[in-house]
Amino acid sequence: MASLNVGNLGEYLREQRRTAQLSLRQLAEAAGVSNPYLSQIERGLRKPSAEVLQQVAKALRISAETLYVRAGILDEKEREELETRAVILADPSINERQKQVLLQIYDSFRKENAAENAAAGTAAGTAPGTSER
Repeated sequence: MASLNVGNLGEYLREQRRTAQLSLRQLAEAAGVSNPYLSQIERGLRKPSAEVLQQVAKALRISAETLYVRAGILDEKEREELETRAVILADPSINERQKQVLLQIYDSFRKENAAENAAAGTAAGTAPGTSER
């Protein structure tokens, strides 16, 4: 069976599992997936669903978004945005109203920067969202 193109998800999962000092069987049990299925994911033979990745991430105590990026479900910019939002929402030192205001400011800055980048790309003769590096 040929290996699927799922980035380096399998290698990353194996590394995280070993770092957590879990056997394949222990991780499979903690994540609620079968041992053979998890083995196939680690070897790049299966592309897991977002739900399975979330279960595995929870069992490994790592970010599900990181696994989504590695599996090609989410791109790096989306992951960074989600993590920023999660940090703001999880901060116990600010109240809910303050969290919502921070998120609104964050969104406005992102929109402003996206518009500036698109205008700069158009002015430079490149398509919006692309860069010339």
